[in-house]
Amino acid sequence: MQIPQIRIQSQSATIQLNITPARQEIEQPKADLFIQQPKAKMEIRTTPSKLMINQSQAWEQMNRMHVFKLNDKFAGEGRRGLLEGIERRAGQGRELMQIENKGDPIANQAEQNGHDGMKSLGIKFIPSHFSVKTTYQPAKVDINVKENKPEINVQPNEVIHRYKAGSVDVQMKNYSSLEIDFVNITV
Repeated sequence: MQIPQIRIQSQSATIQLNITPARQEIEQPKADLFIQQPKAKMEIRTTPSKLMINQSQAWEQMNRMHVFKLNDKFAGEGRRGLLEGIERRAGQGRELMQIENKGDPIANQAEQNGHDGMKSLGIKFIPSHFSVKTTYQPAKVDINVKENKPEINVQPNEVIHRYKAGSVDVQMKNYSSLEIDFVNITV
């Protein structure tokens, strides 16, 4: 016996997608940086030191002084010696005038005039201590520094941006199909 049979064969449609991806490139160039440091200005002013040594007192004590001062000294000593001599002679003359009074003025005067006084012995330091005078004025140093700030110039560079859009290409790889057959099957 024959029975009709329906055979259905279907095929789904398939889509083919061809995708080209997008490309993006981002590049950031370094900024241009200019730094300049001007030199600092420095001024140094020095007032020199002064050392003053005064030896005049030491030289005077050693009788090595300026000729004018030496002349004044000798003139003073001569005047003093003259006045002492006048005083001594006047005193001795007075004693001789009063010879009638008791005493022996001639013998006393002979003894006084016949011997010089005793010289004193002892150590004498010439020149004496601290006869050389020193004064010192230290040097002065004035330092002025004027710093200069650095000059910084920054120039940023723009971002380099490259973009290529992607694409999608859609195609039908297989179309859908439906086949229907009627077949008689013998049973």
